[in-house]
Amino acid sequence: MPPRKKRRPASGDDLSAKKSRHDSMYRKYDTTRIKTEEEAFSSKRCLEWFYEYAGTDDVVGPEGMEKFCEDIGVEPENVVMLVLAWKLDAQNMGYFTLQEWLKGMTSLQCDTTEKLRNTLDYLRSLLNDSTNFKLIYRYAFDFAREKDQRSLDINTAKCMLGLLLGKIWPLFPVFHQFLEQSKYKVINKDQWCNVLEFSRTINLDLSNYDEDGAWPVLLDEFVEWYKDKQMS
Repeated sequence: MPPRKKRRPASGDDLSAKKSRHDSMYRKYDTTRIKTEEEAFSSKRCLEWFYEYAGTDDVVGPEGMEKFCEDIGVEPENVVMLVLAWKLDAQNMGYFTLQEWLKGMTSLQCDTTEKLRNTLDYLRSLLNDSTNFKLIYRYAFDFAREKDQRSLDINTAKCMLGLLLGKIWPLFPVFHQFLEQSKYKVINKDQWCNVLEFSRTINLDLSNYDEDGAWPVLLDEFVEWYKDKQMS
């Protein structure tokens, strides 16, 4: 049996190369671990993020909301802010409570400004689904009205209708014009909901509008006004 060859002692270069490989593997593992921790949702991080805008209060108010919108790169009047409020189930326009923030951001898995920025396209896409759009549209009425009022004042209603229907309902400009010259000071929830149904089901020439249908008087008057306007 031939004698075993003695293992050659590792040279300094071999040891350095081995150590370098180990260091590289550790750095790769550590970077992956840190990255995973950053990607995972953290309630603690979400809470700290909230207080960047709420200060010592348990609510993000108008000033904090302005900074929040600036940080995520969205105008306060952008419709995506309405969708975000809907996801947070916010009860008052211009305010996010701590409970609303934590519940909503947890469902979105957002605990940093960057994560929310990356979620904005998803929030916008919700408007393309007819069921979600209807839910957001109905939510907007209660979100925007004064809580001691059952109806929405006409100026707020026109703004919210423009936000939601302005780009998707070709008749919105003339409907807005009708509201401008009308006697209406408020819009109730039944009228609000029927405007959406009208925009979805009635032809642009109003040829399928049934005057004897269950439409509110507001829309009967709009149809009559619009037909008179076209004839004049």
